[in-house]
Amino acid sequence: MTNRHNKILEALTRNLRMEVTVLANMLQVSQVTVRKDLDSLEERGLIRREHGYACIDGIDDVGRRMATHYETKQRLARLAAASVEEGETVMIESGSCCTLLAEELVNSKRDVTIVTNSAFIANHLRFASTGKIILLGGYYQSESQVMVGPMTRKCGEVFFSDKYFIGTDGFSPGFGFTSNDHLRAQTVQDLAEQARQILVLTESEKFYQQGVVGLIRTEDVSAVYTDEAIPEQAEELLLRNKVEVFKVQQGECSEVPLT
Repeated sequence: MTNRHNKILEALTRNLRMEVTVLANMLQVSQVTVRKDLDSLEERGLIRREHGYACIDGIDDVGRRMATHYETKQRLARLAAASVEEGETVMIESGSCCTLLAEELVNSKRDVTIVTNSAFIANHLRFASTGKIILLGGYYQSESQVMVGPMTRKCGEVFFSDKYFIGTDGFSPGFGFTSNDHLRAQTVQDLAEQARQILVLTESEKFYQQGVVGLIRTEDVSAVYTDEAIPEQAEELLLRNKVEVFKVQQGECSEVPLT
């Protein structure tokens, strides 16, 4: 992913739909160059092309969230991927940060097995030449493209993972990480029983939010991968509970006027 790609994604997350000519002027490159960039981004499911336009509205929910703050999420994915050793089996939950982690693993490791309940992740990695992808069955939630429920738990019971990477919808100091979906939360708790370590990937903004149900308790988490804007109180609480905190620099955000 080039710096120009990142600028295109940041512009589209604010404007939703932009003309190719406007993007070319913003980036100070030719329209031919912009079209090649847009082709690459569309192949990855991050944008949608229309005649003379690039759009971020109309793509699936996970792809749209993945395009938002892409550079920061990519840095989180690379840092988390560095903790995975060749030959390990990892479970990866759904979400934009988790998708980029899975992508980074198949691009940087030769022998890693990924077990996931995310149909989006499995489809996103369908052309990967390395790594093994195992998709768990279960009740299919179409918006997030994830499998949940008792069947997912049953499928997951046969796998033991070295690491289980999860996302989160929020954080509560008195409990830990939270979710907005009780079925997703229960599935995370079920699969966590099969993991040696539980690791959370999330942007710092989630520490300012609180979900409606508990996802995973602070004391059950081994490490958190987030960005430098994590609230100081939240970081201190994690460290007191012997949770390692790994931080990346937030990606640059170019100011782009609304079209």
